[in-house]
Amino acid sequence: MHIGELSRRTEVNSHQLRYYEARGLLQPTRTAAGYRVFKETDVIKVKQVRHLLNAGLSTEDIAYLLPCATGEPPELVGCPELLAAMRNRLRRLDEQMDTLTRSREALGHYIDEAARVGGETYGPFGASEALPAPV
Repeated sequence: MHIGELSRRTEVNSHQLRYYEARGLLQPTRTAAGYRVFKETDVIKVKQVRHLLNAGLSTEDIAYLLPCATGEPPELVGCPELLAAMRNRLRRLDEQMDTLTRSREALGHYIDEAARVGGETYGPFGASEALPAPV
């Protein structure tokens, strides 16, 4: 099947499918005219990729673990390398969530302080004779 058919059957646009190919997630053959030809199994593979992307895995992670995937949604064979890669990704997600939580708390603190202090508008948010205009 050509890329348009794969796109229609997976509801993934052709641009994304070409990106998956560039990342090594799909390996279509080529016709003499250079058209991509995908296998029937690529329909499931694209759906697996979408599920794994939605789980927060990168295309690099997916390329590493896709050979261990079967079915849709993918079931993964728990080999040690695969488990290590997924645990590493989970740790990175936890770190990102911690960073976002700290940022959210800091911003909330600034909002609370600004609301508590209140007062007249000044600076870039209103007219004030005491503050110079920004340059």
